Amino acid sequence: PENRISRLKRLLNAKKIVRILESHNSLTGLIIENLKVTKNNLSYDFDGMWSSSLTDSLTRGKPDNQSVDYSTRISGLNEILDVTTKPLIFDGDNGGQIEHLSFLVRSLERSGVSAIILEDKIGLKKNSLFKNQKGTKQSNPNTFAKKIKKICTSRQSKDFMIFARIESFILGKGLTDALKRAEIYSKAGADGILIHSKEKTPNEIFSFAKKFKKSKNFIPLIAVPSTYSKVYEKDLIKNGFKIVIYANHLLRAAYPAMEYAAKKILLNKRSYEIEKKISSVNEVINLIK
Repeated sequence: PENRISRLKRLLNAKKIVRILESHNSLTGLIIENLKVTKNNLSYDFDGMWSSSLTDSLTRGKPDNQSVDYSTRISGLNEILDVTTKPLIFDGDNGGQIEHLSFLVRSLERSGVSAIILEDKIGLKKNSLFKNQKGTKQSNPNTFAKKIKKICTSRQSKDFMIFARIESFILGKGLTDALKRAEIYSKAGADGILIHSKEKTPNEIFSFAKKFKKSKNFIPLIAVPSTYSKVYEKDLIKNGFKIVIYANHLLRAAYPAMEYAAKKILLNKRSYEIEKKISSVNEVINLIK
């Protein structure tokens, strides 16, 4: 676990950008662990995994509002960690009660998780990508900073990192509010800032990065391009981002493929028509060596 925890920090120091992909079970973890592609004689792979509260909830048939408790989620991610070696970042939502954070951090470190991301919202969680954010409230920045400090004092290893996720753009509060929060969270001990946006272009997060890079309290930036998917990693690098998280793409790919297969079987009353669209039986039984 200690080696895995420290690996993310080493990658941040060594690479222009660290590429993270969502993993919601052991099979997706193995895809991330083993997949390599070659383009123009250069080899590319994913650097680590993202344990998403959204995909953890959906795979259990529950809404993304923290209906799935941390114990259940950690049990699932332990299955992923059993068969992989790459670092994992844990989506901690808002972290829950500050009094419970030290126990969560202890469990994550014991498992070998490299970092936790906390969002600065309070109350019942509503996914940030919903158009209607009515009723969603953002934490007082100084109160949220106490959660960051709590994690910093609770962690056993300084290689275990805490990233603060700022929801100001999601809630329509604008650039000034986001920058103010970034300064407070950085001073509190955060190791990085995830600036979240649901716009279709990265202009919003780039405007934030341009201003924040001038601060003496600048810390590495994290992007989650779920809605602004046209952005290239090279442009994220130019704007000061060190981590990119593809936060839900394996589940989004799996669902339509499984639904398509199920529909075809129902319509044709046999499975022959989908055989060329799916893995062969031999391929499946030989996935795990």
